[in-house]
Amino acid sequence: MLSLPKQIEIHEEGPREGFQIERVGIPLADRAALVEALAETGLHQIQVASFVNPKRVPQMADAAELFAAIRRKPGVRYTGLWLNEQGFQRARATADVDLAGNLYFYASDAFSRQNNGAGAQEHAESQRRWITLYREAGLPVEGAYLMTAFGCNLEGEISEQRLGTSLQFIARLEHEEGVRIPVLMLADTVGYANPLSIRRRVNLAREVLPHARIGLHLHDTRGLGLANALAALQEGVDLFDASIAGLGGCPFCGNSHGGAAGNVCTEDLAFLCAEMGIATGLDLDRLLDAARLAERIIGRRLEGKLMHSGLPQRVAHARQASA
Repeated sequence: MLSLPKQIEIHEEGPREGFQIERVGIPLADRAALVEALAETGLHQIQVASFVNPKRVPQMADAAELFAAIRRKPGVRYTGLWLNEQGFQRARATADVDLAGNLYFYASDAFSRQNNGAGAQEHAESQRRWITLYREAGLPVEGAYLMTAFGCNLEGEISEQRLGTSLQFIARLEHEEGVRIPVLMLADTVGYANPLSIRRRVNLAREVLPHARIGLHLHDTRGLGLANALAALQEGVDLFDASIAGLGGCPFCGNSHGGAAGNVCTEDLAFLCAEMGIATGLDLDRLLDAARLAERIIGRRLEGKLMHSGLPQRVAHARQASA
């Protein structure tokens, strides 16, 4: 029995996820132009940049300058990412950042050690400090990300039992710290998910955290991104991270064959929903314009399908008839 949502929400990750793994030196004006183009598509949240160690991710060294360069559109949130207190303070000092108080957890111990220098359990315990920091800043806990929720290239598939352990810790943390996490994003950080595991793990998360809105941060590493999104839609999931033109990938999770592929593609996901009668509030034509702009800025062919094939004639004709 399908339980498709009537409408979904898509948060755009391309400017941060995409440019963080590209060459250093892409002009700031070009990156700002892409963010501005995305803001004209109907998106209400765009992750612009990350406040992380510039020695590890030099592409994000000018995050504050990028935020300052963007002509902001009313009704759009322009968010940033931070993973430590120094990054948080940099984000707070940047006047144009819409701060989002998120917590971060890992199902993979090895990936947590690689990404943060601490095991998954130690890192999970550190989120207590983040709850305190957000309270002191007057910032509510907006959501949580459970990364490598399906697997990673260091440990392979993460079992449902291990995922359940991570989810149960989050539930205990809520109780012990007196906080309610309204949104939990299951992140397929390196593309280990398949449609069956999506269904099972979405429902597992709902069992452990029945009050939370479950969303997905999907990668298309092995070509299953949209299939996984469809499985999630069939389970009623109505919140997704996506990336224009399929930009992005984690700079620290490449495999023996090279780097990680990008996120599920924003315009392709929006088109899938449009074909199924699920509202996104997004303008496909403007999304395609933004995707092609991203491709010009990056300087190579990107992975989006719709941007290269275009809308079907029946859709174009229908739009002309209603114009």
